[in-house]
Amino acid sequence: MNAQRAQQIYDSQDTIAVQLDGEQSVWIENVDVANGMATVQIGASPTNTQTVSVERLHEKVH
Repeated sequence: MNAQRAQQIYDSQDTIAVQLDGEQSVWIENVDVANGMATVQIGASPTNTQTVSVERLHEKVH
């Protein structure tokens, strides 16, 4: 995923499924478009966050 798409998902009113490395479901909490990084919440725990490259994020295709 690119940083602009990550920002679109973050800004969207819709719930869009995103996975980290194609495995874990995550919620995008913040996007740093300039540096291509995103802070994501992994799973249901609000304290389980990581800052990762947006290239590791993938939209889950239904």
